[in-house]
Amino acid sequence: MKVLVIGSGGREHALVWKLRQSPSVEKVFCVPGNSGMAQEAVCLPGELKNPQRLAQLATELGADLTVIGPEAPLAAGLADELLGKGLRVAGPVRAAAQLEASKIFAKQFLRRHHIPTADFVVCDDRSTAEAALGRWGGPVVLKADGLAAGKGVVVASEHSQARAVLEALLSGRLVGEAGRRVVLEEKLEGEEVSFQVLTDGQTALPLAPTQDHKAVWDEDLGPNTGGMGAYCDDHILSEGFSQRILRDIVFPTLEGLRSEGIVYRGVLYFGLMITADGPQVLEYNVRFGDPEAQALLFRLRTDLAETLMAVATGTLQTVKPAWEPGPSVCVVACSAGYPGEYATGIPITGLPEAEANGAKVFHAGTAGSNGRWTTAGGRVLGVTARGPSLAAAAQAAYDAVSKIHFEGMHYRRDIARKGLQRARPL
Repeated sequence: MKVLVIGSGGREHALVWKLRQSPSVEKVFCVPGNSGMAQEAVCLPGELKNPQRLAQLATELGADLTVIGPEAPLAAGLADELLGKGLRVAGPVRAAAQLEASKIFAKQFLRRHHIPTADFVVCDDRSTAEAALGRWGGPVVLKADGLAAGKGVVVASEHSQARAVLEALLSGRLVGEAGRRVVLEEKLEGEEVSFQVLTDGQTALPLAPTQDHKAVWDEDLGPNTGGMGAYCDDHILSEGFSQRILRDIVFPTLEGLRSEGIVYRGVLYFGLMITADGPQVLEYNVRFGDPEAQALLFRLRTDLAETLMAVATGTLQTVKPAWEPGPSVCVVACSAGYPGEYATGIPITGLPEAEANGAKVFHAGTAGSNGRWTTAGGRVLGVTARGPSLAAAAQAAYDAVSKIHFEGMHYRRDIARKGLQRARPL
């Protein structure tokens, strides 16, 4: 089959890498891709917010399956356009993509279907928001309603900080139009877990649990980013707790979507907080997490192309996922200044050495070819490795990262530490 992958980051590089391993895949195309992905796929130009043109391109390429990586084209209705042309797609329609595209829609959906989540208030104006700031008598979470590349959520511990963030959101200074409407939310206490499932609208196929690290600095300090690293480990959650998440959160979500006339086909990501009262939903994503996808797909043994085709054709009940033994760890190497302003065009060295002992370097923000690479983004590389234990996997990933150099490069040095310190599964 011919597969078209939409996107240009580390998540999409991991998808391309895994899809190419399928015996049934003849060729992989990517729009727009990046320089690293061009080593493994045919990269073509394209505008991610032009679903009509992307759907036409899929037709011209004869794509048997289109896999949509990022959230923006899903929110723009790319899956709808592809389906309208009779094409197969792994990715939800626009109505379902609202679960990520609008924090307000997501919170109200959770409330409508009695799915556990933090108490919240929707704020369309400054006076409503300021009146709600003291509702919970402690820290408050402020969320931009729209898509904000992982940077639209701020936890404010002080009232003065909350008011300043509120002003920055509503004025458009922080994340533009995405912050013109805001959700204020009670801050939950506990440990975050990324729980992802594949679904064809009926069957839910849980994937191995992962844990993301969003804050830019060690110990979860500093501003949020798109993700500084992740690890994938069966021991994050006990089997009993995973079943509880399916029962209390995943199945009610799918039932709620069906009751609203929405058939969801794709990856459904549940950002959870494991509290003393059980799992609660922090957010939905309507695609693979990034960088979680890099750690997850590095462990996946099952044929990804055939699995995603089953998602697209409503036959997921025939698939049973298999995983490589041992955890995996992905460490993201970033440009100086990220998640703020950063320079590009800085030479990168050491990529072959980083992969010499079995690690894989996924390109997220690079330019170049033939072994000459420069930076072209904030998150530059996702260095991923596996090991017989979580400690061994983390060591392998950091050993690989140590071989890479570009001026100003920074990365967290505590990816997977929570898992290493955890006495037993959540």
